[in-house]
Amino acid sequence: MASISAKAISISASPRVSLKGQGANGIFPLKSVSFSGKRRNFAPARLTVSCAAKPETVAKVCDIVRKQLAVVEGTEINGETKFTALGADSLDTVEIVMNLEETFDISVEESSAQAIETVQDAADLIEDLVAAKANVNN
Repeated sequence: MASISAKAISISASPRVSLKGQGANGIFPLKSVSFSGKRRNFAPARLTVSCAAKPETVAKVCDIVRKQLAVVEGTEINGETKFTALGADSLDTVEIVMNLEETFDISVEESSAQAIETVQDAADLIEDLVAAKANVNN
């Protein structure tokens, strides 16, 4: 049996329900859940569940970003922190991604690297790539 709890729910006029927030118990941090019902063309309903990266992955990414950008001590860096807010340009972002690849032993596609704007984006991508690599190796 599975259960999901969230801090927020949004319901729109279309037959789609979205849940966004952090899991109440912190064990299963919920990034987003999307439900779609049948439409006029009778397409099948779909369910999408996406989980946020583990706190330790986010913390490790924060440390790497802090060192790579030489962020002033005392400056808060968290999942929502944008690289540009820390003064990073495109070259800095490339260097951050290269450091993440080396640290986590992953390979990030250029298109995926260009989509990274926040620490959370990077952490989520890392966990996806690590999981995909583990599935290939099993």
